[in-house]
Amino acid sequence: MKSWCALAFLCFAYFFHGALSCPPLCKCYHRRAEVVCNAVPMTEYPSEGLPKNTTILTIQFTNITSISELHLNATPRLRGLHLYSNHLQSLTPHLLRGVPLINTLDLTGNRLSDLPAGVFNPAPLKNLVLKNNRIEMAEAEWLPDNSSITWLDLSGNSLTKVPTALLQKLPHLETLDIANNRLEKFFADSLVPLTKLERLNLQNNKLETLDPSVLHSTRNLTYLFLSRNKLNKLPQNVFQELTQLRHLSLDDNQLSHIPAGLLEPLSSLDEEGLDLTNNPWHCDGKVEYLWRWLQKNKKKVFLPETITCSRPQPLAGRSVMSLTLSELNLWS
Repeated sequence: MKSWCALAFLCFAYFFHGALSCPPLCKCYHRRAEVVCNAVPMTEYPSEGLPKNTTILTIQFTNITSISELHLNATPRLRGLHLYSNHLQSLTPHLLRGVPLINTLDLTGNRLSDLPAGVFNPAPLKNLVLKNNRIEMAEAEWLPDNSSITWLDLSGNSLTKVPTALLQKLPHLETLDIANNRLEKFFADSLVPLTKLERLNLQNNKLETLDPSVLHSTRNLTYLFLSRNKLNKLPQNVFQELTQLRHLSLDDNQLSHIPAGLLEPLSSLDEEGLDLTNNPWHCDGKVEYLWRWLQKNKKKVFLPETITCSRPQPLAGRSVMSLTLSELNLWS
């Protein structure tokens, strides 16, 4: 009996110590099972000393360069892993295999470029953030089929395209952020699998136009960001299915005209929900549709008075809304 009690005590002491241990230089909040290692001189992942019951781990502003499946095996109950602004250059295949409960992985601001196949497979991820890295090619092989991810952030990389095969694995996606990349084209069928998509951010890329059908399967879209591209024309029916859209940014592009009927489907726009500023509008007869729409929907437009003519020269700087029909006809 005494030996059994001694053994039980030793086991309790082992697990109790594991639960209350803490890596050097880090702060451990045992009641909420959270560990934070912030801006410390750390060059390796702190596997030793991490409480086994850790559910949230934040390591930020350190000199860690790599992380492996073996490292994460130290915290099998992990649900959120936040690795902001370290020096991470590599991840191993099946990185998350030992953390079957993880739902959030944030790798913002590292030096990742090439990621191995299966790196996020298997894992019940909901949120995957790869923002501000050095990724030039996004690969379908990163993810399992029918991924559970609802929020994917690839902004601030060097992507020139996003493979349709990758998006086909994301039927539950609600937010897709690909801002601040080098996208020149978005393939017509790219978004077909994303029927649950609500927010799409494509701002600050190099898009010159959109395929007429690229948004036709995203009927639940409520926020669409297209500012700071090189858009110079838009197909008449490109927004045809976006009856739930609340915000559309088209500012800082190269639009001189928009086709008649383009904005009619956007019946759900919020007040000031449409931004058309900083485009080189050509105020001839072809701008009449925009002129009439602005008169009727002024409250839905952000700073409508600052939507100004670039050409012809006599009208340069004039607000489109301030023009008269005779002025438009004069320059037809």
